[in-house]
Amino acid sequence: MGDDGRVIDVPLEEFEELVDDALDGIPEELFRVMKNVVVQIEDNPPRGRNLLGLYYGVPLTERGSNYAGYLPDTITIYRRPILRMCRTNDEVVEQVRRTVVHEVAHHFGISDERLHELDAY
Repeated sequence: MGDDGRVIDVPLEEFEELVDDALDGIPEELFRVMKNVVVQIEDNPPRGRNLLGLYYGVPLTERGSNYAGYLPDTITIYRRPILRMCRTNDEVVEQVRRTVVHEVAHHFGISDERLHELDAY
């Protein structure tokens, strides 16, 4: 919540720009190898799930020569949980960046455990 006790409000369009900026921050050599993946924003995670983001798909490290005809992998960033946990706009920017990087890492086959070891969670 913000300093006045209210949840910070970042309009969807502005939040989309934050996600775009976070994606733009991914090194070009990594961004170029991201294949068959869609990034989307939803207000809330599925009921009963406490998530900031979710990667769903087949990580690049698990794709073999028979990988064809799959629907795109999906990275979903959940707007409201991020806004609820942040007190300032700067915190929103940083949390969006961390969440996007975290989910992109899953696309590259990096586990939650490894991200924690790298202090990149």
